[in-house]
Amino acid sequence: MSSWPNDRGIYLQLQRLADFITKTRQELAILRPGEVKQEFILKAADELDAITEGTASATHRIMDAADVLMEVAGSLEKDKAAKVTDAVMSIYEACTFQDITGQRVTKVVSMLKVIEERIDSMVIAMGDMEPDAAIETEARKAIDAAHQAAGESASTLHGPALPGQGTSQSDIDRILAGEGT
Repeated sequence: MSSWPNDRGIYLQLQRLADFITKTRQELAILRPGEVKQEFILKAADELDAITEGTASATHRIMDAADVLMEVAGSLEKDKAAKVTDAVMSIYEACTFQDITGQRVTKVVSMLKVIEERIDSMVIAMGDMEPDAAIETEARKAIDAAHQAAGESASTLHGPALPGQGTSQSDIDRILAGEGT
């Protein structure tokens, strides 16, 4: 750096900075921030909503069944009624999982919003980022290889379908009855 600051030193530093920015833009383009935001974050939010709705529905059914047991307990002998009441109280206490689940899901949704905001900021700062086709192909191959190494197939990555998506029970019943779809 003994030649710093001179025109050549400044030029070299600016060239290194430009190369770094170009490489960073290429690496970020491979990540496809628009796809991450539009597809993955939205899907994650939908899945989290489904978790919240599913646990709330299950909790209500459990609580309704516990209410029936409490009614029945009133017609039992004192010892048996006490046992049923104790068991039902344990059920009520255990059902607090739904509230805790809701709180945790809300935290995750908040984190997803922060990630989405940061992706937006990154895209604005870096401008339009289209990945080079060759680099993108290599990145996709690496991702596929990682999934195969983990023993994951495309069908195992999706999990249960969200409400209104996937195969309906009536379609499954027709298939099992040999009627096809």
